[in-house]
Amino acid sequence: MHSPLVYIGKIKPYYDHSPSAIDKRAVDGELILTPLGFEGDQQADHRHHGGADRALCHYPREHYDYWKMRFPEQADQFVAPLFGENLSTLTLTEETVFIGDIFRWGQTLIQVTQPRSPCYKLNYHCHISDFARIMQSSGRCGWLYRVVSAGKVNPDQPLELVSRNSDVSVAEAISIAFNSPFDEEQYHRLLSASALSASWSKNMQMRILTKHIEDMERRLVGITVD
Repeated sequence: MHSPLVYIGKIKPYYDHSPSAIDKRAVDGELILTPLGFEGDQQADHRHHGGADRALCHYPREHYDYWKMRFPEQADQFVAPLFGENLSTLTLTEETVFIGDIFRWGQTLIQVTQPRSPCYKLNYHCHISDFARIMQSSGRCGWLYRVVSAGKVNPDQPLELVSRNSDVSVAEAISIAFNSPFDEEQYHRLLSASALSASWSKNMQMRILTKHIEDMERRLVGITVD
């Protein structure tokens, strides 16, 4: 049983990059979880964030200790929800959560669809150049959910694993997609996880077809603003 801390955010302007809702705040009490996420939670870039396959972002709270040790001069900032997560728990990690896992939470069911793909907005938000790449290389990325059954939830209610539907952990998915050389066999393995998000399925299919790993630089670095 894992009772999450819950966070939502509004879109805000930033002087040094495009608008974002990464700056989230804690919420208590009953919430409405829709097929597109929490009522009141926003995403600025709907092409790369949000949507049915990416309705919620979950980040393991214990990883913040790692980041404090990695960047001791900026340790004070490493507390949830620095990375824009909606859910924060202890004891659930990329090693113990699998693509396709379905959790019961209050009246709802949510399903793991993919790891989080770190993007350049983390670089600005954390005031650390190339932080998105560092997070990706570390494997401490967190993961995303689709909402299988919408309804009311409360942070006091635990997440309860009710169904495991693949043998691919989130950690393995991160390694396969981000931190390993081209491996068609592993791409097929990842595609075999039927709950994998549409965008990740497309990426793996394109790698198999083109025999090439797509360029990740735009996602990791973004566009420099003069």
